[in-house]
Amino acid sequence: MTWEERYHPLREEWVIVAAHRQHRPWSGNTVSQRSEGVPSYAPDCHLCPGNVRVSGIRNPPYSGIFTFDNDHPCVGPDAPARPVPAPAFYRSRPAHGLARVVCYSPRHDLSLASLPLDAIVALLVEWQRQYVELGKRPEVAHVLVFENRGEVVGVSNPHPHCQIYATNFVFRTIEIEAEVSRRHFAETGRVLFQDVIAAEREDGRRILYENDAALAFVPYFARFAYETFVTPKRTVPSLAELEHAELVDFARALKNTLVRFDGLWNLPFPYVMVLHQAPTDGHEHPGFHFHVEFHPPLRRPNLIKYLAGPELGGGCFLSDTSPEEKAAELRAVRVEER
Repeated sequence: MTWEERYHPLREEWVIVAAHRQHRPWSGNTVSQRSEGVPSYAPDCHLCPGNVRVSGIRNPPYSGIFTFDNDHPCVGPDAPARPVPAPAFYRSRPAHGLARVVCYSPRHDLSLASLPLDAIVALLVEWQRQYVELGKRPEVAHVLVFENRGEVVGVSNPHPHCQIYATNFVFRTIEIEAEVSRRHFAETGRVLFQDVIAAEREDGRRILYENDAALAFVPYFARFAYETFVTPKRTVPSLAELEHAELVDFARALKNTLVRFDGLWNLPFPYVMVLHQAPTDGHEHPGFHFHVEFHPPLRRPNLIKYLAGPELGGGCFLSDTSPEEKAAELRAVRVEER
């Protein structure tokens, strides 16, 4: 029986690992994974080439990566200021920033996992460009790149794409990570994430993939069943700082991880993918180590990890699975290098 608490150093919080709960009786809702064929082009898809989006703008007949400003942004350059009633501590300010969508491919039926390696490298280059361009804007304090994949996480359009939020504030998770990384570096002279990498490589059981410049692993402190980190070995504050050879190795690690996900149950694997990059708020962020985090919501093929009392009410994750067991499942998936 696994029943312990593990400390998440990047978030400064405890994770309760209670793996014996994985097979407890369950009479609640389950989710279905539809696997019917997806067409290469969908006439009703707002992201396919040549189609009209909800804004009335027609997509160009793009043949590669296509990036555009979100038609329904959560932040914008012209966000209005609204008066806030007393008391004064109910503060408000305009939601300034930019929101963009990046389509990975004109093919409606592809995914990040099924893209060839050179297409993934091209996507990483586009992410580099977006981070640099948006991060230089004086009103942008943080550039958050993320992909939501699968109906389980609320995605209704399967066309391969991600979103970018360039905001006038730093998202809280990154803010905490930047602060603890700075503090650890000041106190020890070491990069916190490098200590994590060293611990994972020494243990070895949770390593999924490794090459010269990149690494993929299920962290010791994983909150979700198949939570996975993909990271360069060299400490850089953002994807934009990686050299081309490192970028290719990182793309290989990314693809290897995604193929393992889809091969685990031979179904499209849902997840939330987030690029953890240093804020662009004009301050130094010593010790910050760029990496990608995957948060898959399923703990079994048809069973979702619900966020309930401990997570939403108490702010502490309760994991129903063991990171070592889940890493072993992913390690067992056969991946052919291409």
